[in-house]
Amino acid sequence: MKFLSAVGRFLIVTVFPLVSTARAGSEQGGGTFSTAEIDVPRFEFAAESAYLLGFINSPHGYEIGAEFLTARVRWGVVENDSWLRGYNQFYLTALAEPIFRGIENYYFGMNFGLRYNFLRLDSRFVPYFSGGVGLGWIDSHANISGAQGQDFTFNILTAAGVSYRLNDRWKLDAGLLYQHLSNAGQTSPNPSLNLLGPQIGVTYSF
Repeated sequence: MKFLSAVGRFLIVTVFPLVSTARAGSEQGGGTFSTAEIDVPRFEFAAESAYLLGFINSPHGYEIGAEFLTARVRWGVVENDSWLRGYNQFYLTALAEPIFRGIENYYFGMNFGLRYNFLRLDSRFVPYFSGGVGLGWIDSHANISGAQGQDFTFNILTAAGVSYRLNDRWKLDAGLLYQHLSNAGQTSPNPSLNLLGPQIGVTYSF
């Protein structure tokens, strides 16, 4: 099934490296999961927007406006002088996506995953990479060729970008987001959606 194979690729490419990176903090430079030397927030709340375009296998030119509300909690700090210096986060995202162009009209869902933030000494810029899986609902039209086969779907989100720290509380984010929607072969055909586009956001840390 296309979705299950996509999840497998996602776990290999995204989740495993993030977990391994976080664990590396206890093995490199004598460091542990501590915040004694790196001052990073324990909790964050973010509001993000993205403009996504369909590509790869969809016969229709999808255009979607994605609105995300995300809560993040710190999990592990990597304290060393290598490029891996940074911290990991678990996140939970609520999705609301009006479909500007395409067969369907909206998508609502949630996504759970990991985000890694690369800290540079004496820099306000923080590169990041994230990925997660989730579920949601779309107003499907199974009688139309190329449409989603049912309302219930799964989703995959993967993003890369950079944050700019305005101060100790606020950050601006900009990056590139990939989204995959599929019902994991519960209907046939199961065309799925692959979407890619820019994402911006603002984050509050506490």
